[in-house]
Amino acid sequence: MSESGVPARDASTVMLVRDGDAGIEVFLQRRVSGMAFAAGMTVFPGGGVDAADGTADIAWAGSEPAWWAARFATDEPTAQALVAAAVRETFEECGVLLAGPTADSVVDDSTVYREARGRLERRELSLAQFLAAEGLVLRADLLRPWSNWITPETQPRRYDTRFFVAVLPQGQIADGATSEASDVVWQTPRAALDSWRAGESVLMPPTWSQLDALCGFADTAAVLASEPVIAPIMPKHSPGRQGRPLSDFPDNERYFAQLPQLGALGGR
Repeated sequence: MSESGVPARDASTVMLVRDGDAGIEVFLQRRVSGMAFAAGMTVFPGGGVDAADGTADIAWAGSEPAWWAARFATDEPTAQALVAAAVRETFEECGVLLAGPTADSVVDDSTVYREARGRLERRELSLAQFLAAEGLVLRADLLRPWSNWITPETQPRRYDTRFFVAVLPQGQIADGATSEASDVVWQTPRAALDSWRAGESVLMPPTWSQLDALCGFADTAAVLASEPVIAPIMPKHSPGRQGRPLSDFPDNERYFAQLPQLGALGGR
């Protein structure tokens, strides 16, 4: 049990990338101000794992749950649920569906499933039920494991978040048709960081860290070929350190040194 008495809920976040004229672009959304967690923050699509995500009868293509469990240092049922949640949340939050009619195909127009997308978001339908009804196979091979961040123990709402990366399937369009985002944008990682440094957006350390890492890749092929070492990262609060309320995450000093309006934002 954490200091706050709140256990960390499993969650999945997907960095959706594509190749643009200026290099890799990543899909970002600004969460609406009324959200209970990360309100107003710029984030990647994602959310908490639902009980239904662990359904065993999902048609599956790609590495089996045992492989994902080894990469994310968890058990197989949890690994399966994490991958399913990654696919579900990506579809719910930006309309991109990492699934296809066969194990080696992917839908090229996800808008035909608009009604089901709404039902998934309202929890009227599970991912397994949706895929079975439409004769679709979950394409786990379109995802890659990336990192693992855990909300600090002192927070009242906590997540054990596994980050994934996926390339936007050809023909599909990522949109902002979700109740959780006020606006969305495709940006190069460097442009997203520049926007943050200019005070135009707010990035939590995990989002900043992933964007910073993506700056080192020339194209999406290089991103997919990468095999990052995944070790759990849980920032800690550092009371009394003015402007540096968090520690114990990679490059935390550089993050706070670049944080715009340090005096105003440092305590968020």
